[in-house]
Amino acid sequence: MTATLEAVDADFTAEVQAGTIEVAMPPTLAIDCRVDRLYYGDFLAVRDSHLPIEKGKITGFIGPSGCGKSTVLRSLNRMNDMIPSFRLEGYVHFLGSDIYARHVDPVVVRRYIGMVFQQPNPFSMSVFDNVAFGLRLNRYKGDIAGKVEQALRRAALWDEVKNKLKASGLSLSGGQQQRLCIARAIATDPPVLLMDEPCSALDPIATRRIEELMVELKASYTIAMVTHNMQQATRVADNTAFFSVDISQGGRTGYLVEMGETQQIFEAPREQLTKGYLRGEFS
Repeated sequence: MTATLEAVDADFTAEVQAGTIEVAMPPTLAIDCRVDRLYYGDFLAVRDSHLPIEKGKITGFIGPSGCGKSTVLRSLNRMNDMIPSFRLEGYVHFLGSDIYARHVDPVVVRRYIGMVFQQPNPFSMSVFDNVAFGLRLNRYKGDIAGKVEQALRRAALWDEVKNKLKASGLSLSGGQQQRLCIARAIATDPPVLLMDEPCSALDPIATRRIEELMVELKASYTIAMVTHNMQQATRVADNTAFFSVDISQGGRTGYLVEMGETQQIFEAPREQLTKGYLRGEFS
């Protein structure tokens, strides 16, 4: 079975919490993120955004281009650390630890908080080796073939590739490649999965397959996703966070306008900015 948040808690604690003070988190949350200020060099990219990510649910991030959706999503597993000028003021709490604490290894964080990117990015290796990559990297000692099959089944891809596991992952269609990347991401059983516009490069049929897969996966994973497709958010997200852009200081600083259950956000938004965005008054 897929590892739950509770099941991996002890392992994560052992790897990152030694000698630190534990932080309190509501039991319903997988991640508690507060971005006071997020910078790239001197540029203030995001401000004043608090995002509680609930366990076992899909949380969608929507908003106009440049509002910081992907930046915040990438902060949840420290992907932004790859940009030298990045700096976060605030916190991201996961399993009782601040993942930005000085001693925490971001590679360990990404083992527990996986990510699927906008463009399918299979490695130039076989289908099997793509899925097994993370297992080997983490020195998994069990049945790798069994874990690969399990991940491909969960990604609704096994029946399509079981007879061509030695073929290059690059030989698959775009939709299959994205499901292969999802299989690769979940092979190591991360309890949280981040998805940055996972369907933007796909046709409508492939998009629907990925959406159906996401709904199935939330039974075992907590998912946070960025989407520009508001219909997609209404179809798959349990909760939705709407971001906008502050241009009052002459720059483009993103911030969270409101967050709530998806039905409430789309049918009875509290903020005028949200109402305007949903009416298509700005994009």
